[in-house]
Amino acid sequence: QLQLVESGGGLVQPGGSLRLSCAAASEFSLRYYAIGWFRQAPGKEREEVSCISNSGENIHYADSVQGRFTTSRDNAKNTVYLQMNSLKPEDTAVYYCASIVICTTSPLDFDSWGPGTQVTVSS
Repeated sequence: QLQLVESGGGLVQPGGSLRLSCAAASEFSLRYYAIGWFRQAPGKEREEVSCISNSGENIHYADSVQGRFTTSRDNAKNTVYLQMNSLKPEDTAVYYCASIVICTTSPLDFDSWGPGTQVTVSS
């Protein structure tokens, strides 16, 4: 089963930036999978942030992050990225990446999940 690990979370002030990475264990190749980013804040349901197709040609963003977040991938490095700019306190959550064949918006459709990385936006 595909194994994913997120990294790059941390504490940042409002208006700041972070870049998250989602990497696969070396024996797995991400090039065959679309990758979704999700987040879950305390007491809230897990919600989609974005999803990028396996080729990187098709990317979907949630309305709440459109224009602030950018998803990209480097299949040669077996890594998918989430660049987060103009961060707001309401972006505070645990961020997860997950794999799927073709992007959907429901977390129930995704197969393999990373353990998550905490992002805290606070002054």
